[in-house]
Amino acid sequence: MVVEGHNRVIPKGRTFSVQYSLPKLFVPPLDQTLKKYLDTCRPLLTDEQYKATEEIVERFKNKEGPNLQKLLEERAQNHTNWLSDWWKNIAYLEGREPIVINVNPALVCPRQDFRGLKEQIEFAARFIAGALDYKILLDEQRVPVDTLGGKPLCMVQYYQLINACRIPGVKRDSHVCIPPTDPNQPRHINIIHKNHIFSVDVYGSKGEPLSISQLQQQIQYCVDHSQVSADPVGILTTLDRTSWGKLYASMAKDKANKAAFENIQQSIFILCLDGPYPQDEGQQAADLAASIFIHGGGSKLYSGNRWFDKTLQFIINSEGFIGLNYEHTTAEGPAIIGLYDHILGFIERNQESRVDAADVQAPLQLSFNVSDKTKTVIDKACYQLNTSAEDLMIRCLFFTEYGKNFIKSQKLSPDAYIQIAFQLAYYRIYKQPCATYETGSLRRFQLGRTDTIRSCSIASLAFTKAMDDPAVPEVTKVDYLKKAVASHRKYTDDTISGNGIDRHLLGLKLIAIENGMNVPEIFMDLSYKESTHFRLSTSQVASKYASLLAFGAVVPDGYGLCYNPQDDQLIISVSSYNNNPQTNSDTFAQSLTTSLRDIQKLLASHPQSKL
Repeated sequence: MVVEGHNRVIPKGRTFSVQYSLPKLFVPPLDQTLKKYLDTCRPLLTDEQYKATEEIVERFKNKEGPNLQKLLEERAQNHTNWLSDWWKNIAYLEGREPIVINVNPALVCPRQDFRGLKEQIEFAARFIAGALDYKILLDEQRVPVDTLGGKPLCMVQYYQLINACRIPGVKRDSHVCIPPTDPNQPRHINIIHKNHIFSVDVYGSKGEPLSISQLQQQIQYCVDHSQVSADPVGILTTLDRTSWGKLYASMAKDKANKAAFENIQQSIFILCLDGPYPQDEGQQAADLAASIFIHGGGSKLYSGNRWFDKTLQFIINSEGFIGLNYEHTTAEGPAIIGLYDHILGFIERNQESRVDAADVQAPLQLSFNVSDKTKTVIDKACYQLNTSAEDLMIRCLFFTEYGKNFIKSQKLSPDAYIQIAFQLAYYRIYKQPCATYETGSLRRFQLGRTDTIRSCSIASLAFTKAMDDPAVPEVTKVDYLKKAVASHRKYTDDTISGNGIDRHLLGLKLIAIENGMNVPEIFMDLSYKESTHFRLSTSQVASKYASLLAFGAVVPDGYGLCYNPQDDQLIISVSSYNNNPQTNSDTFAQSLTTSLRDIQKLLASHPQSKL
């Protein structure tokens, strides 16, 4: 097993034949980053604030900046990726907030045509078979290498999805992953039904995957042996990480608990079997599914029927809702979509080529010794989770009036176009812009994760201000739109090429702390806090299916936006928090719908304005 092994989970083989030819992440020039930083702060600040920030940036440029830049460049020389370990710790393992809603995204896939327990079990068997089919590609390192602009991308994230789990700690969590190169590959998955957790072998004695009929029998066994709900031990994974870490350490002193924990940590993945979802009148089915896939629906529904620390946690309910919840430490959405698209394709082909495996072991129900102290903490976790679940407001927008085809017909970047629509939707509600985060992939580099595409720009603000100003001619509005899209496209290209600013700035701050220096003034400036308070946190996760990813807003007064742009529709999830009077997912979804319509109308009425 590999623990904490971002640099040690790189197998050598077919997929990784190009891995070591990928460039190392470089440190961008300091002057370049500081100039871009000022440019991205400008639309968020008053003239007075901007002048003060200019002076602070100039002092940093002439004082601490060059020395910190040199130290960071030295780190880059000595690491495969100067950022990856820092990011894994800062963004994930050192965080103490609950990972439910705050960290783990959920994937909602097209609803399946089955109803009831029998058909649920049949589908689940085919689903597991599809996942194991993908695991063969991973084990044999035959997952096709992703490319961008004809250049290969880092594939490490794909190989850290399975056989992986986060482990709670008091001050810092850890992460375990069994890579495909480990000779002791796990043979089991976990199935959770009515809070009971089972260890289920999915391979026979000779290492062959079970047939679909055998998988069906294994699932049926779990259901038959869990007719009465158990203590919701899984809901402990929804606690803040320090509380969970302390209890975990205490519980692990018991041999049965320790064995159960290790069984879960070393399993291939988890499959959660849910019962029906109670749908309120007028509630959209996708909204309901997205909420339950994110947090389980509360203690009276399925929040105890989960183990949120597990990297891959598939969810299948008895009414055809399917999706997953995944722990974010090791991978972004594209790796998840690659896996899920493969599984859905396997199910669609409906090919059963496997013969029955030999010597199949019956599932083992994991045993937890739950003390009175633990039961008290479970009650606390139930209360806190219920409060958080009630606070989250998820809306799934299926905008069917047009999709990528129309945007491309205007010779515009679909991603940039959608981001500018987000800016317009927000500006129309609040009459001001806000700091906006879009995930930018750094997978062109070895062990690359993400940097920030700052979508709010001087150009985007010029467009959003002009769009509803009757004094501005429409042809000028079109020009502003084109400039905003081009500006975003340029920033995106810079970011994915390693010339983003947010990870560079973070690196300068962390290298100062690591060397016992004071945190520079630039990071204490209110402008820095404002420009990193991302009221819009956004990500494009594309799938060939009508699926969508959803996650919680990253700040209390913000929105979480994830989008899957398809040829003829745009699928977008919108999250916010009910306890904040300033935000409302319904309001934003409505404003976004209107903005998408208005931008199309503007372009359609000026066809001569095509690029």
